[in-house]
Amino acid sequence: MQDVSTPSLDEIQAPVADRLDLVMDELRRIITSDFDRIEEVNDYLALLRGKLFRPALLLLANEVGFAPDDRAVTLAAVVELVHLATLVHDDAVDHSVLRRGQPTVNSMWTHQVAIIMGDYLYSRAIMQLARIGLMDAVDVMANAANEMSVGEMRQLTAYDALDFSEEDYTRLIAAKTASLMKAACELGALVGDTECRAPLARYGHSLGMAFQVADDILDYTASEEETGKPTGHDLREHKVTLPLVGAMRGADEAGMALVRRVFDDPEPSDDAIAEVVDWVRDRGGVDYALDWADRYANQAAAALSEVPRGPATDALHAAIAYATRRTR
Repeated sequence: MQDVSTPSLDEIQAPVADRLDLVMDELRRIITSDFDRIEEVNDYLALLRGKLFRPALLLLANEVGFAPDDRAVTLAAVVELVHLATLVHDDAVDHSVLRRGQPTVNSMWTHQVAIIMGDYLYSRAIMQLARIGLMDAVDVMANAANEMSVGEMRQLTAYDALDFSEEDYTRLIAAKTASLMKAACELGALVGDTECRAPLARYGHSLGMAFQVADDILDYTASEEETGKPTGHDLREHKVTLPLVGAMRGADEAGMALVRRVFDDPEPSDDAIAEVVDWVRDRGGVDYALDWADRYANQAAAALSEVPRGPATDALHAAIAYATRRTR
C-alpha cells in the first residue's frame, strides 16, 4: 500500500530524466517502418507510453560508480522493446481487451496482428543488439528472453490451483518478471562499472521478484480505477498468485471448495470472484504475500550495499520502496 513515504516514479527517474527522453527517441527510431499497418500500430503504442521503469533501472545502474555511456540509451530502448513485445503477446494469449485501462492491440486490430507485432518488436530489438556488437549484452538479453518465454508457458499450463506451490510460484515469477529486471540492471553495469555487474544483477532479480509479488497483491486490494483492471482479474483468468497460495495453506474443505468452483468454471461470476477475494483477504493471504515482498526487498537492498553510493544508487534504493508499495 502506497503512503507518504513511498517515492514516486518521477522521483526515482529524476537522475536520468534527460536520458529517458533520449530512450524515447531511440524507440521511435528503432521501430519505424515503411509498412503502413506496422506504423499504424506503432503510433498507437506510442500513445500508450509505459512507465519506462526498466529503462530507468538500466540507466541508473549504468551511472553507479561510473560516467554514463551512450550505449546504455540504446540498450535501455532494447529492454523496453522486449518488455513491450511481451505485453502485446500476453494480451493476445490472454484475450485481454484492456491494458492500463486502454484497449489492447489485439482488441484494436486482431490477435494475428498482435502476435506479428510482438514478433516485429522483438526482431527490431535483436537488430539493435547486433549493431552494438557486445556479445555479453546479446547473451544477457537472450537468456532473459528465453526465461520469459518459459515463464509464460509455465503460467499457461498452471491449471490446477489446488496443486500450485510456493516453489511453482517462485519459479514462475523469476522467469516471467525478474529475468528482465535483472537483465536491465546487468546491462547497465556491462557498459558502466563492470565490477558492479554481479551485485546489480542480484539487485535486479530481487527487485523483480518483489515487484511481481506486489503486483499480484494489487489484484486483491486495488480498485479498477487504480490498476486499470477489475479486482480479481487474475482469478478470472485462472491465474494462481502468491496471495491465493498463502490463503490455501492449511485451509479447510469449505474454503478450498470456493477456490475449486472458480477454477472449474470457464467464466466465473463476479460474485464467485468477490467471494474468493474476500476469503483470501480474511485468510491472511495478502499479509503473507506482503511478507514475501518485504523479504525480496531486503535482498535487493543488501545487494546495493556492495556498490558505490551516489545519486544513482539512492534512486535504486528508492525503486525498492516504489516496487513493493505502489498502488498501481
